[in-house]
Amino acid sequence: MGTYTADIDVRLRDIDAMGHVNNAVYATYIEQARTRYFSDVLDADLSRVSTVLASISIDFRRPIELSDGEVTVTVDVADLGRSSATMTHEIRAGGEAAAEAEATLVSLDPETGEPAPIPEEHRAAMESYHDL
Repeated sequence: MGTYTADIDVRLRDIDAMGHVNNAVYATYIEQARTRYFSDVLDADLSRVSTVLASISIDFRRPIELSDGEVTVTVDVADLGRSSATMTHEIRAGGEAAAEAEATLVSLDPETGEPAPIPEEHRAAMESYHDL
C-alpha cells in the first residue's frame, strides 16, 4: 500500500499569539496520526502497546493557520530494526508541505522496561503495508 495518511482538524486552541499553529502542536498532529496508524494498520491500541517515542525531529516549511481547516499527516516506515521503527512524516496544509518529521519508536518489555523485539504481528503488518 505504501503511505498511511490521516486528516486532522486544526483547532482554535492550536493557534498561538503569532496567529498560526504553535510549533509544539506539530508533534501532537504526528502523534494523532501515529495513534490512528497503530489502530488501522497494526490493529493495536497505542495506549496498550509497550512502545515509547525515543526521538523526534521536525523541519518546518511553512506556517499552518486556522483558515487551513485541516492538515494531512503521512506515516511511512523508513527503517524497521529489531526493537525500533523509524517513521517519516509529512504534514500538509492547504495542499502544501508545512513540515517534515522523523520519529523513532522503541518497543519495550513491559516488565523490565528494556528494549524488546517488535511483536511479530506488528512487524508483519508494517512490512506488508509499506512493502518493506
